[in-house]
Amino acid sequence: MRLHLYSALALATALAWTAAALPKVSRTGRYLYTEDGTRFFIKGIAYQTQGQIVPGPDNPLNQPSTFVDNLADGNACARDLPYLQQLGVNAIRAYSANSSLNHDDCMHAFSAAGIYVILDLTLPLNGSIVTTQPSWSTNLLDQFLRTIDTFEQYDNVLAYNVGNEVMTSTTSEAAPFIMAAARDVKAYLNSIQSSALVGYAAINGNDTFVDNNAQFLACDHPDGDGGAIDLYGLNDYQWCGNASSDTFDSLNQRFANYPVAAYFSEFGGENCNPGVRVWTEVPVMFSAPMTNVWSGGAAFGYFSAMSQGHQFGMATLSSDNTSITTDADFTNLVSEYTALGTNFPTTPPQSAQPKTDNLPSCPTGWGITASGALPPTPDDAACGCLADGLLCQFVPPTPDYTVVMGDLFGVACGLLANLGDTQSCLDVSADGVSGVYGRVAMCDPTIRLSYVMSQYYELEHGAEGACSFLGNATVNYSGKAGTGGLASKCIPSASVFTPSAPPVLLPVSATASGSSTAGTKGASINGAEAKTIWVGAAACILGTFVGAVMVY
Repeated sequence: MRLHLYSALALATALAWTAAALPKVSRTGRYLYTEDGTRFFIKGIAYQTQGQIVPGPDNPLNQPSTFVDNLADGNACARDLPYLQQLGVNAIRAYSANSSLNHDDCMHAFSAAGIYVILDLTLPLNGSIVTTQPSWSTNLLDQFLRTIDTFEQYDNVLAYNVGNEVMTSTTSEAAPFIMAAARDVKAYLNSIQSSALVGYAAINGNDTFVDNNAQFLACDHPDGDGGAIDLYGLNDYQWCGNASSDTFDSLNQRFANYPVAAYFSEFGGENCNPGVRVWTEVPVMFSAPMTNVWSGGAAFGYFSAMSQGHQFGMATLSSDNTSITTDADFTNLVSEYTALGTNFPTTPPQSAQPKTDNLPSCPTGWGITASGALPPTPDDAACGCLADGLLCQFVPPTPDYTVVMGDLFGVACGLLANLGDTQSCLDVSADGVSGVYGRVAMCDPTIRLSYVMSQYYELEHGAEGACSFLGNATVNYSGKAGTGGLASKCIPSASVFTPSAPPVLLPVSATASGSSTAGTKGASINGAEAKTIWVGAAACILGTFVGAVMVY
């Protein structure tokens, strides 16, 4: 099926944003409700063009290393809106957005069409809590809050996700960091009187793994300050083809008493009939007994996944990106979503739900490798104080500093160990298994690396070359001796608090990587919003090398 981009109907709908706001959706107990008390179900689809994937041992799930901000491309949203309306969706899920770009055209057009947005706050590379060696630090918190500040002006933000498939079947050490992110994001949303929900999208796996991680995200952590997630998403592909209606029975039973709202953040198995999904799970998902437990789902996905041989998608872009060709997946989902309509169950009524959360206590002896102790709230002021005084400072050679940071940490910590200092690297470490978080672990990775480099530089008494690290560091002549004491002074004790607005970003250079001819230049970006520096105490360490000249 193929339609020309700029039909009169498409343009009229895309531009017809009015002052009439979409009704707010909130969670009461374990269900979602609109302002008039009607139960709300997510009838959605994933909406994100796949970025570049670099396979390797450090990327077991084949996550993209770049992304295209579809919500910043007004022409593309106008192109796609008629198809989304054919599907009859009331929500899309977007996996990354660039907070420095303008999203008015897309967000207003989707709002006018009655489409909510579930937005992941994460970015590829150094913009996410990672599965191995996770952290919850100032750079991530600031990035999350900037994205929130960018999107809070729109009435159709349903939820912000703090992670996607971070915990895997082999490790759950990132769980405390996910919970800390949910806690701090939720506190910030409450402070700005936002109605948006806080969510997480989990990978499916064996029953014990899924159940224990789900419980961890929705229990009453002693230092969680009410920060349990509002919306648990499960990326589930167990239904395939014309599966039996009892396929979800076990899952339903296991989540029968889950205390917060749950939905299928991705669904649509390909294995049994690649390229021709029949979507017969839809009527099952949106009727009892499933609706007693779940609040809908988002089909995966709108755009074809190039890395998967065009699987898991239903819309293929033309060579100039101005038009779309849909396939049988799309036609079949239109059929199922149309038959579904909007006649969702209305029970239980909102009035029957508890007015306040009654989260279960977190059990001891988890069946997952994670501590119940959560990391503290990252503190920009404290970390900036430390960064200002460090004598030897890391200078990222590329915007994606992750490519060198691991090796440099290894070198610096090895050198310190040879000199008898093992504490400095513990100061910058965070262990989600033991629940031990070093004093400096909440700071930006560049500050953490500068901290251990400075400790080595001081132990070598400022010897020439001791602050080189193969050209990745430079001496800060306005710094202060006594790195350990400086850390104690700047960060006397970590704590949990409501974060404030993040530091202001100052653009260094524009990006226009891979932008669509039908879209906004700069909508494609590599990794986190790396070509910016923040105006504040630590700005001096975030310079970028251009040839042999460092610019600030």
